[in-house]
Amino acid sequence: MNFYIDVAQKSMNKHGEILCGDNVEIFKDKDKTILVLADGLGSGVKANILATMTCKIAVTMLKEGESILETIDTIMNTLPVCKVRNLAYSTFAIIEISKDGNCSIIEYDNPPVFIVRENKFLDLEKELLMYQDKKVYSSSFKLELGDQVTVVSDGVIHAGVGGILNLGWQWNHVKEFLIKESKYLKSADRISSSLLETCRTLYENNPGDDTTVATIVARREEVVNLFSGPPEDPAKDESFVKEYMKQEGKKIVCGGTASKIISRILDEPIETDLEYFDPKIPPIGRIKGIDLVTEGVLTLSKTIEILKSYVGNDGISNFNLNKKDGASLLAKLLIEDCTHINIWVGNAINPAHQNPDFPIELSIKLKIINDLKSVLESLGKITNINYI
Repeated sequence: MNFYIDVAQKSMNKHGEILCGDNVEIFKDKDKTILVLADGLGSGVKANILATMTCKIAVTMLKEGESILETIDTIMNTLPVCKVRNLAYSTFAIIEISKDGNCSIIEYDNPPVFIVRENKFLDLEKELLMYQDKKVYSSSFKLELGDQVTVVSDGVIHAGVGGILNLGWQWNHVKEFLIKESKYLKSADRISSSLLETCRTLYENNPGDDTTVATIVARREEVVNLFSGPPEDPAKDESFVKEYMKQEGKKIVCGGTASKIISRILDEPIETDLEYFDPKIPPIGRIKGIDLVTEGVLTLSKTIEILKSYVGNDGISNFNLNKKDGASLLAKLLIEDCTHINIWVGNAINPAHQNPDFPIELSIKLKIINDLKSVLESLGKITNINYI
């Protein structure tokens, strides 16, 4: 499989509920990727428990090597059925991708899965399987580079019911939305966030149902290398820079001292760009051969703030990611154009950061780097720290 499986999910609770009645479980290793979305009947605690139980059963069995058919059978024999409404207490969708790119999909009473390939909807032939008089649909296909697979709970389809849209958004409208977005968005996180944000708008910030979006994208690995802080031994500057410049992917330098080292070894001048100056964020710089040059701890701290806001608001950031200050540029690059990030952090201590007049968090370089690693991993980025 010559691509990276990018996976992300976003949810919002029904208005007034503490817990979401939907649940998503994601499992990834070198052999397979498993995504299960379950929607518990109703909302609140009971729905959450049933959806969580469904996801746990499915992921546990599949990652241990059980077949999808055995997994369905177990779920169907475990989940109770509401005698009043004659409905299962949880609906679900299961997506399993093998290491060679074969994708199997199982759907039970959930909105049909959306698959977009080359900005067009991919309509799969589905096999009907019967389990205790319940209809379960099975389909499979070979995943190709660029494919986007999105599964939703019915809160997405019902968005706007009785409000902005009398009959809700409806499945076909969501399909057209995802086709349109596929022309501009390539990361699973941004696709899920964009769809959920639209649902929030249709619900007028008052969701009438638990609403969940989970997306898988087959994309090329996009590597970002971030260098911040000088090496502990100045004698290693030249050898480090030569090694750093050989790395595959985009290159970012954060910090004045780090920028000067790169500039000196590459024999390329640093040009400061004041066009987009923000009084709270130092201006960016430019060095030939480097994709982004920013100031260090202040910019990194602001970048972490943007990323945390993005994660905490289901991808709906209070910050404009199209701004041109260093922190916004860095945050956007890490969200949209990055699957793997290598952070190169120097062990040398910058005396300026020990100034007692600085906020305490800015005086602890490693804390900032660890915070960055943590928030990036919450976004599904493969993160590696190299100490130099």
